[in-house]
Amino acid sequence: MSLFWRIFGLNALVLGSATALLLWAPVTVSVPVVLTEAVILVGGLVVMLVANAALLRWGLAPLDRLTRLMTTVDLLRPGQRLPAAGGGEVAELIRTFNAMLDRLEQERATSSARVLLAQEAERRRIAQELHDEVGQSMTAVLLALKRAADEAHEPLREELHQAQEITRGSLDEVRRLVRRLRPGVLDDLGLVSALTSLTSDFATHTGLQVLRRFDGDLPALEPETELVLYRVAQESLTNAARHADARRVEVGLRHTDGTVELAVTDDGRGIRAACEGAGIRGMRERALLIGAALDITDAPGGGTRIRLTAPVPRKQP
Repeated sequence: MSLFWRIFGLNALVLGSATALLLWAPVTVSVPVVLTEAVILVGGLVVMLVANAALLRWGLAPLDRLTRLMTTVDLLRPGQRLPAAGGGEVAELIRTFNAMLDRLEQERATSSARVLLAQEAERRRIAQELHDEVGQSMTAVLLALKRAADEAHEPLREELHQAQEITRGSLDEVRRLVRRLRPGVLDDLGLVSALTSLTSDFATHTGLQVLRRFDGDLPALEPETELVLYRVAQESLTNAARHADARRVEVGLRHTDGTVELAVTDDGRGIRAACEGAGIRGMRERALLIGAALDITDAPGGGTRIRLTAPVPRKQP
């Protein structure tokens, strides 16, 4: 039934009921109107308006649900749909909206994949240039300072030693940036070793206590899956250090039936969905890249828990 005929039928039902009551009810209207008759007529009008409003609300309820979904839908949280049972214009509108969401989510996932892959390629290029150009240049400067310090006299030798320490610290910082941009250990030794190196480096530079709980029977994962898990863990640790005021962080990686779950839990001040910034939205886009589910909840006892559940590809027979 179309929306026009649905509304027309609801109004016809109310007006027909009112007409039937006027025809068969023992009520007459005098001139001038008697107070009792006026009360009955006004009461009937009120009942008729209330019934009409209730029936219209029931008839237009699918449009209200569709409006609420349209104002709250988020393409980074796929799967938000409305049931579209039956026929008519409203059901067809809901089916069309659901189809539009399917198309938009697919296009968003495809475009996000292109952007993230391009971003990783750029990270790899910058890391390579930092390692080959800046790193080697600073190493040469460090060696030149050492030779100059060995041949210099006091107090110039002490100043050269200080310059050596500053250069060595800068070189260590460049190497740390290279590891953050493109973790070579992820390509060489795998996800567990990369996460172990990441958490150790994080604990050293932030002073936070980091606990690791990694399953020993993790399956082989696709390179894209390992990279997404690593980046989500990296961003989660960064958020815990910068925004959560945490003192302790736990990083877990476990294997369940058909999935690998990464969980990063801190004891900080927690997070609200309304406070999601670019970092968390970036994690959601990375999750879409591999078809994973990202959940951000309050941890028991306070703090935040970020959980990424990624599917494990089945082995071909």
